Amino acid sequence: MAWRPALLFDVMGTLVRDPFREDVPPALGMTLDDVLALKHPTAWIDFEYGDLTESEFLPRFFADGRAYDHAKLVAAFDRGFRLLDGVEPLLRELAAQRLRPHLLSNYPEWWQRVEARTGLSRFAEWSFVSCRTRHRKPDPEAYLHAARTLGVAPSDCLFVDDVEKNVAAAARLGMVARRFTGAATLRADLVALGVLPGRG
Repeated sequence: MAWRPALLFDVMGTLVRDPFREDVPPALGMTLDDVLALKHPTAWIDFEYGDLTESEFLPRFFADGRAYDHAKLVAAFDRGFRLLDGVEPLLRELAAQRLRPHLLSNYPEWWQRVEARTGLSRFAEWSFVSCRTRHRKPDPEAYLHAARTLGVAPSDCLFVDDVEKNVAAAARLGMVARRFTGAATLRADLVALGVLPGRG
């Protein structure tokens, strides 16, 4: 292998299934379009920054403050958290090479729920979660804070995310950045970069 970078991996949509679009609307008895139209425009972002606790966020989920079953919303997220197909074998392969990714995630305190359901800490460090760092991608400081904390240059980081604007922001700072479209494609990228050995 030619390169052992600091690995910075997104979580939702990259390693873990995001339940919001598929699981939350039916749990609330609504369509996705209705949820998107009615949800508060900034409450989730404030939750991700850590400016709201769960008990403060839930009543603000809808912009009009309507009553709904908070427990059903939380349960819909909880049930939907699981590792995406092929992710666990890939993380195990990285672990076998003594490579442990750092998680760089826009997420609220519910990252602990994700951990409880998936056990991601078996393979990665919850190092840079927005509710604790108060930095959200694609703000450049989210990436620079991670590099500084790890004591490496941005060019010594490999960043992976499923959201193109987040990938582009990392690349502009000099990080090697790849968009996640599936575990097999990511593995091929890691082999091409010399991070993982090829097979056969």
